Amino acid sequence: MNETDLKRFLDKKVEEYNQPFFIKSDPVCIPHLFTKKQDIEIAGFFAAVFAWGNRTTIINKSTQLMQLMDRAPYDFITGHSDTDLKRLLAFKHRTFNTTDLLYFISFLKYHYRQYESLETAFTKWMHKNDENIVYALIGFHEYFFSLPDAVDRTKKHIATPGRNSTCKRLNMFLRWMVRQDKKGVDFGIWKNIHPAQLICPVDVHVARVARRFHLIERKQTDWQTALQLTENLKCFDPDDPVKYDFALFGIGVTEKF
Repeated sequence: MNETDLKRFLDKKVEEYNQPFFIKSDPVCIPHLFTKKQDIEIAGFFAAVFAWGNRTTIINKSTQLMQLMDRAPYDFITGHSDTDLKRLLAFKHRTFNTTDLLYFISFLKYHYRQYESLETAFTKWMHKNDENIVYALIGFHEYFFSLPDAVDRTKKHIATPGRNSTCKRLNMFLRWMVRQDKKGVDFGIWKNIHPAQLICPVDVHVARVARRFHLIERKQTDWQTALQLTENLKCFDPDDPVKYDFALFGIGVTEKF
């Protein structure tokens, strides 16, 4: 398949999967439970962090956490008492345990005391004309673990390019927050990161399909692989390369390509 035919094929698949029906079975359904900007950010952040393994389990555990926060995550995080935190002590999702959850809440409370939006936790580390979000991700990781009560075990839940991770979950979260194409899936509530700066989330499904289409040549799957894929996708749409995540993921999961 030549480049023109591949673009035409992938554009068609983007249109096919970038639709409201996609929401129900994807972790993006969790932030779609809310309308307040901060609730969308917090719900999306937790859903993205939990997004490894079975999607049904991810959705169920994310929903459970939102229920424990009275379906008002921003109000809970900024206004909880020590007694309120007790209801969270039994929460666990795979290797994400109570210690991790309490630190996440501690950080989010610290951040929202100073800033209106979680967007600032990423954009304060980057310049408007940066080619991509690498400095945003590196800076966010350092900022996230800058509090005195940060624990080493929790660091495995927030990836960074500094460790050559693909940063799949954070890239997915940023896609949700930044992209706005009025299709109903992504939110587009953050305005200080341009879609062209995003990096395509790379999981096993996306990597498999991308290699079949020769969009990835590297054997390993790491940060450089995510960069390589995104650069190749920019040949099809330099302003919004990450929209092709819908095509690659949809083909990989639904069509077992």
